[in-house]
Amino acid sequence: MTTLYATAGYLPGLAPADVQWQPLVFESGATRLEVAVPVLSPQQMTALALRVKQASRLHLKTMTVSQIVAVVDCAIARLLDPADAYRRQADRLLPITSGYDAGMVRLGLTAFFKTFRAPQLHRFVAEDFANPKVLDEFQPRPKGGAARALGPDLLVHSWAGNVPALPLWSLVCGLLVKAGNIGKLPSAEPLFASLFARLLAEVHPPLADCLAVVWWKGGEEEQACALYAEADTVLAYGANDSLAQIRRRLPVTTRFLPHGHKLGFGLVSAAALDTLRGPATARLAAWDVMRYDQQGCYSPHVFYVERGGKVSPREFAQYLASELANLQSRFPRRALALEESAAVAGWRQAIELQSMSASGAFVGELIGEYGAAFCVAYADEPLALAPTALNRSVQVVAVDSLEQVIAQAEAHSLFLQTAGVAAAPAELFRLSELLGAAGVTRITAIGSMTSPEAGWHHDGRFNLLDLVRMVEIEQSAESAADALAPYAD
Repeated sequence: MTTLYATAGYLPGLAPADVQWQPLVFESGATRLEVAVPVLSPQQMTALALRVKQASRLHLKTMTVSQIVAVVDCAIARLLDPADAYRRQADRLLPITSGYDAGMVRLGLTAFFKTFRAPQLHRFVAEDFANPKVLDEFQPRPKGGAARALGPDLLVHSWAGNVPALPLWSLVCGLLVKAGNIGKLPSAEPLFASLFARLLAEVHPPLADCLAVVWWKGGEEEQACALYAEADTVLAYGANDSLAQIRRRLPVTTRFLPHGHKLGFGLVSAAALDTLRGPATARLAAWDVMRYDQQGCYSPHVFYVERGGKVSPREFAQYLASELANLQSRFPRRALALEESAAVAGWRQAIELQSMSASGAFVGELIGEYGAAFCVAYADEPLALAPTALNRSVQVVAVDSLEQVIAQAEAHSLFLQTAGVAAAPAELFRLSELLGAAGVTRITAIGSMTSPEAGWHHDGRFNLLDLVRMVEIEQSAESAADALAPYAD
């Protein structure tokens, strides 16, 4: 077995010899990777937070948004270059830490990085601010007076490790609002945020002390509380119970922005089920299921397929299974942990028990050989929206009308985010009104469920506006100042 070594974390002002390090071990095939993660004392955590806050005041907050965009764009250009050392390291190591197929990771990273180029970032800022210059200086307001948006002195990120490179999203948000940033690494994937922080410091050295990347073992209170005590805002991703633990640790005055469990699903209209579009739609749906093995908050669990097309819902399920089999040969599913394998087996068993109605009539089936790295469950009668076992386990449900699905979705309104829709224009907008009222915040094409657009409103919220506070100069202050000017009579 080949053993590789890497160091995670980014700790400006702290010498490696002054820090304790703990190894996290990952194995993939014949390769073993040992990643050393930093274990800071509460005192070191506090000192690091103060250093980042001070540096961001001196450097980051003096930059214009356009200058920050240019720096990020330069770093992203490096990551999009397959010959760059940072990209090579990501391509080599992230498949080991995540367990995902190397080809899947490589394609996923490239698609993700493209959404952080300069044109996309400018659109991103414009999505939240009609006048992006409000992030740089006071700008006139239509009602009179002026306003400016100020980011936190210290924005703390608590990242999840279910999707490679996920920390990039919130870290770039923090940079765009000129916050000092400290991110807490997930044990499941501790490398990418560390790589990106080092790359930013290399691309633009004045930013070197404006961000940091740390780690602590889940459940450890002292390090977490020391950092949270210095934060203005905490942005966190993860399981709902983990988010609840973070909330309990925060001072009451600290803004908390959590992103927890979500449940995605797809709607396929009869209009998308002719002999040409039906197989093509199933192919796109398979890509959404395959990407990162449904670990993303936007991944689909269920596809509701309308009767009445030339391709029946059951035929759609068969096409979907066939496409997943093809994708398995190109992008093999990652090796599952024991509890994940048990969850998939339990889900399959539950589907088999439900395959016949109380009267003995056929209501559904499992499509795919037992032990295959994917499973499609088909139901011929309406089923409630419910999570699957993930890891390429997906439910297809036949319905007489897609409007039937809305009641199923409303029952899970707190967990809804992404719905993929394949429908004609008039039907798309009619369904979108109903889906939005039910709690869905993102409606996209099937095939794009796992590839959000730049600037999408995560969980229906503003990515940048949620991070800032507005400072207003009222018109009365302007008028009073005008009366005191040297030119006043």
